[in-house]
Amino acid sequence: MSVRVRFAPSPTGPLHIGGLRTALFNYLFARKQKGTFILRIEDTDQSRYVAGAEDYIIESLKWCNIPYDEGPLKGGPYAPYRQSDRKVIYRQYADQLVDSGNAYLAFDTPEEIENYRKKAESEGKTFQYDISVRHKLKNSLTLGEAETKQLINSGIPYVIRFKIPENEQLHVNDLIRGSITFQTSLLDDKVLFKADGLPTYHLANIVDDYLMKISHVIRGEEWLPSLPLHVLLYHALGREKQMPQFAHLPLILKPSGQGKLSKRDGDKMGFPVFPLQWTDPETGEVSSGYRESGYLPEAVVNFLALLGWNPGSDQEIFSLDELVEAFSLDRVGKAGSRFDPEKARWYNQQYIRQQSNEVLADTFISLLNQRGIQADPGKVEKIVGLIRERIVFMSDLWDQSYFFFTPPEEYDPATVKKVWKEDSAMIAEDIKKLLNHTDPFNPEEIEKALKDYSDKNQTGMGKIMNPLRLLLVGGSFGPHLTDIITLLGKEETLRRITIGIHALKSVNL
Repeated sequence: MSVRVRFAPSPTGPLHIGGLRTALFNYLFARKQKGTFILRIEDTDQSRYVAGAEDYIIESLKWCNIPYDEGPLKGGPYAPYRQSDRKVIYRQYADQLVDSGNAYLAFDTPEEIENYRKKAESEGKTFQYDISVRHKLKNSLTLGEAETKQLINSGIPYVIRFKIPENEQLHVNDLIRGSITFQTSLLDDKVLFKADGLPTYHLANIVDDYLMKISHVIRGEEWLPSLPLHVLLYHALGREKQMPQFAHLPLILKPSGQGKLSKRDGDKMGFPVFPLQWTDPETGEVSSGYRESGYLPEAVVNFLALLGWNPGSDQEIFSLDELVEAFSLDRVGKAGSRFDPEKARWYNQQYIRQQSNEVLADTFISLLNQRGIQADPGKVEKIVGLIRERIVFMSDLWDQSYFFFTPPEEYDPATVKKVWKEDSAMIAEDIKKLLNHTDPFNPEEIEKALKDYSDKNQTGMGKIMNPLRLLLVGGSFGPHLTDIITLLGKEETLRRITIGIHALKSVNL
């Protein structure tokens, strides 16, 4: 049987990075095994459908360079790949389960179910529709054939529930967790088909996996409680020989290591939990995304790959092709993986450092154009070369070099207090004259001129360089000062010194 895996998200909101990791692991496994990676949109719960969520999922996969082989927009031999477009398929399987005695019709109203739940709570118990209560409630197991038909003919709404076998031990092998045993007496009779004529996730999921010839179901740990039902459904439908192998991925935990990572954690600590920025269509609330926060997709993919998977070596930087080559499910751990936002930043920094100055300059020029700044590409490339080691995000390109493109509008008070002394204006005037006659105007000649001035006047270099930096950039930051002066050029350097001296005349020393 050829390897066929699927990523099957529900379009109920933005794609969490835990879901993105699930997609990535499915993709890596499929590529390693020369198999097929499928995207299937599971939108049977129309009450939770969120407009734009499906497009968001597809765009997220595209941004991360995780292309699917079959799915919406692409099609494939088992189309359609959106469950709402497949709803005519599922009823026959629900009826098959009823006819074989593995499912039954339940006419209990939502209000009645809620009353049962409240009554159980008042007695300190938990209500679930299961073996212990199914013969006391309003369903085809208790009503008899004639009354059941009468209710159906009268148009009384009903759902179809799976009939969990009584008192069985179910042994299931998980490719990550090994053998797992479930007691069927602890399971409830899940709804398979709803009164609105649509299947629930459980039935649609199994039917589609069977029809699409899925060989491996690789999904998050949160689906483990559904595993026994899904296995029982395969058996009840007589498809146990076509049942895929299951692998449940570990959770991505909060930075503290306690509990599952949530959007609230990201909001609280200032990092994204979604691949792309998301605007809630109802509330207008905007959630940050890795793309808009300045992360490179290669860095996000590399970081996520090592959340739960161990390559078996000290290697940390992997290209996508290297991840495909190294990936195996037997190196995926059982325990949850703690999300480390600082490690995510580190990965992004490493990938930015791998970019050539030319590539970074192209990106920076685009950012400058957005600000209405036209800059010489050669100059931008030189600037990038000076600041690249300081860059963690692409947005840092501007933050670390804006002073090359716009003169100081103010001067950092703390720096002024620290470096601007009674003789600073006089020294700056001398330096201005010195630089005006420096030729050629390059870092070496500028450095030599400043050093000669220092020696001649017995003035420490700190008393020269620190105030000069303040005048040119507005603070005590930036790359080597002679590089700044060279790239600003003689005319702009002299202009900023003049303006700065004038602006700082009124400083109380």
